[in-house]
Amino acid sequence: MAISCTFRHMEPSPELRLYVEEKIDKLKKYFDSPVDAHIVLKVEKFRHTADMTLSSDGNTMKAVEQTGDMYSSVDQVMDKIEEQLRRLMSRKKEFKPEHSKGDVFEESEIEAQESLVESGPRIIKAERVDIKPMDINEAAMQIELSNQNFLVFTNAKSKQINIIYKRRDGNLGLIDTSRK
Repeated sequence: MAISCTFRHMEPSPELRLYVEEKIDKLKKYFDSPVDAHIVLKVEKFRHTADMTLSSDGNTMKAVEQTGDMYSSVDQVMDKIEEQLRRLMSRKKEFKPEHSKGDVFEESEIEAQESLVESGPRIIKAERVDIKPMDINEAAMQIELSNQNFLVFTNAKSKQINIIYKRRDGNLGLIDTSRK
């Protein structure tokens, strides 16, 4: 974490610099990557202003606070920055994809299946399949052009998962999962 502290219209205080650095160090829990923090502390008559800019991973947070005491200004600007970080982290969690629809098996599911089925065939390989929406004719054309024996897709009309497969007689079969 790169921290720069600038004092304007006041004497640089090692105690205040240490106080600011301790406060900024508490923000490390929000970051995985390097962070640049710049804080400007300035005094104008009776106004003590703390202006902080924090940047990491292309995200920049900025807060300014003005009070009658510099330590209070630092505390309040840190509260504002921490609130911005909480909102950023919650937005990242909201848009983080949990499991794609194409997941066939997770590792834990494979282990559970193996423990349940001790005799007989075992699952040796699991594949991730991208399920794309398309109509049946398009799926038939896709499987004819590919060298795969089956294709998993979402039926564009019924919005259900379907499987089209090549039969031994050269024709195509369709497994429709929609309930009627």
